[in-house]
Amino acid sequence: MERDEYVPLFEDSSNLVSRASLLRLSAKSIATSMQSGAFRSLRRGQGIEFSGVREYFIGDDVRTIDWNVTARMNKPYVKIFDEEKEMVVFVLLDRSLSMELGSGKKSRLQVASEAACLLTFAAEQNASPVGLILFDGELQFISEPKTGKDNAMLLLQQLNRIPKKIKAGSVLTNALRGAEKILKKRSLVVILSDFRCAFYEDALASLAIKHDVVAVNLSDSIDTDFPSVGMLPFYDPETKVFEMYPTENESFKKEWKIAGQKRIEKFVSVCNKRGVSPLFLSTKDDPVFVLNKFFSSRRRG
Repeated sequence: MERDEYVPLFEDSSNLVSRASLLRLSAKSIATSMQSGAFRSLRRGQGIEFSGVREYFIGDDVRTIDWNVTARMNKPYVKIFDEEKEMVVFVLLDRSLSMELGSGKKSRLQVASEAACLLTFAAEQNASPVGLILFDGELQFISEPKTGKDNAMLLLQQLNRIPKKIKAGSVLTNALRGAEKILKKRSLVVILSDFRCAFYEDALASLAIKHDVVAVNLSDSIDTDFPSVGMLPFYDPETKVFEMYPTENESFKKEWKIAGQKRIEKFVSVCNKRGVSPLFLSTKDDPVFVLNKFFSSRRRG
């Protein structure tokens, strides 16, 4: 797209580029929580990765014997593991039409973009490679993990602008498949989305087999508790469906709440079944607090 086909995500007074220094400072606590193997899935080992084999010596742990190599060489060989020194961070950000909604001062997309910036700066401060995929109804931007301030600022600029015309739908599945192809070593993958799409579960499960995956669900109080404002027109920007609903009707409010709670329960169930860490981030939350609390708790665990 040409430059004039984009618009800033935030107003000039609060745009992400002008707030870069503040965001970098705010990310320090998150960086501390993430570093030194702070986020390592226990089912995949204690922060170590396979680096090769050597001959077996008396006293070696027999559980490290590589039986395939041993059979070929006719003498015992053991696997060698090295401690991982860096954590690759990869962010997937959903910028579909439903992410532009929010009942407060910020939309889901604005809060999610701020969280993506914090993760980018946290990775930069840990000298960790960080990459990014942006998507709506199509893949908008793809950047493989790299290190350095120049890379962080490039990602920040991409996060601070959105296309004037958003493609309908969500290619979350394609983004997940794309991340799996790009990432060559185990990584921390953070997905920022409202997950209001279908058929992404298998791609999510496949990604989680090889990587530590955190699914951040961007939520809003209106998801379960709708204010009483009389008859109100509802328009679905994805399906173009237009309906009128009685928001003061108790039956309507009850069904709305139940539907919202079921959506939450389904999301948590999908994550738990596929080895993914679920996290909720509301439009009224401070992303610094939520992310720092999450990574700190994982480190203690």
